[in-house]
Amino acid sequence: MVAASAVKPVACVPQWRDGWVRLPPSPAMPMAAGFGRLHNPCAHTLTVVSARSPAFAEVSLHETTLRAGVSRMREVDALPLAPGNDALLQPGGLHLMLMQPTQPLREGVRLPVTFVLDDGRQVQAELQVRAGKP
Repeated sequence: MVAASAVKPVACVPQWRDGWVRLPPSPAMPMAAGFGRLHNPCAHTLTVVSARSPAFAEVSLHETTLRAGVSRMREVDALPLAPGNDALLQPGGLHLMLMQPTQPLREGVRLPVTFVLDDGRQVQAELQVRAGKP
């Protein structure tokens, strides 16, 4: 007889797809934005609490909203993903704010990014630098 605890289940993690970052109009620009789709295939809610990348001095989750004709951006402290749901990071909405690139961004380059969950687990992903929307 094999004990039920002999096989430890693999923890469910979010899946990142279609990651990209828009090439800034000037190499001297100190910021860029990252986009893509984060999917929760798990049976329970997962919460992203931060992101980081060796390609940038600072990475944070932000959301742009439009109120009374004025566009406003605010930092998002936590991004909960309900079971089976997606978080779409897109221009004009939720996105990664990428500050102070460690080197000039070049079209076609793939940049690593790590999403950190509230339980401390990390999800590795990447962003491809593009001149425009995919």
